[in-house]
Amino acid sequence: MLTTRYVTGAPNWLDLGTPDIDGASSFYAGLFGWRFRPGGPEAGGYGFFQLDGSTAAGGMQTTPEQGPPSWTVYFQTPDADATAKAAEQAHGSVLMQPTDVMDQGRVAILADQAGVAFGIWQPAANKGLDVVRDPGSLCWLELYTRDLPAAAGFYNALFGWETSAVTFAGGTYTTVHPRGTEPEAMFGGMVPLEDDPTSATSGTWLPYFEVPDTDRAVSTAQHEGGTVRLPATDLEDVGRIAELADPYGARFAVIKSSPPRQQ
Repeated sequence: MLTTRYVTGAPNWLDLGTPDIDGASSFYAGLFGWRFRPGGPEAGGYGFFQLDGSTAAGGMQTTPEQGPPSWTVYFQTPDADATAKAAEQAHGSVLMQPTDVMDQGRVAILADQAGVAFGIWQPAANKGLDVVRDPGSLCWLELYTRDLPAAAGFYNALFGWETSAVTFAGGTYTTVHPRGTEPEAMFGGMVPLEDDPTSATSGTWLPYFEVPDTDRAVSTAQHEGGTVRLPATDLEDVGRIAELADPYGARFAVIKSSPPRQQ
């Protein structure tokens, strides 16, 4: 499961690029109760979405030249430069070269072998998100990819991720967890692109946010100007999920997780 005790390869940051940071802030305030705190003049417009005073995500206003509105997930690395080089050697690419963010850490934006973008964060003063798994915060990730074995090999080369197969009615779900941890430390899954019910044309990382009530979250998102990409759906022993997009098109999912099974 996701935790703020970050280790190499674990997701430790998340941010939103949007053409309207004020409008996006209003949307996510209504949906998750977030409040946007600007980072100050030295941050170049970057700021922090806060949940009860704890940082749940980052965000900034972007231009069309910087890409479409989207969420970007970041994974922890002890050496951003070495990880960027490893991505190129594993047939990925470096979209933004490693660079220092003041005294906070070192960041780079990479793409995997299929062109799916993601970030890496080498922490310094900023160790990562303050809160995960609570209502209104990140709780799961999914990678939609055309070639699951190739994707698993790529991320293993970068972070040492290990995979596990979880069987369910109708198929198998591939989960990922950091090197040297038990499968219970899984923080995400990999899904063949052809199984994406929203018919994405390219791979993507999809963040999931925990909510107290999935149906209410769907209704709120629609009221605030968002759209529903996948209606609320029950997954046995997982929870009730829905996939949404904010008013500017950034994709994400929400889930009311099922309580753990009693042993």
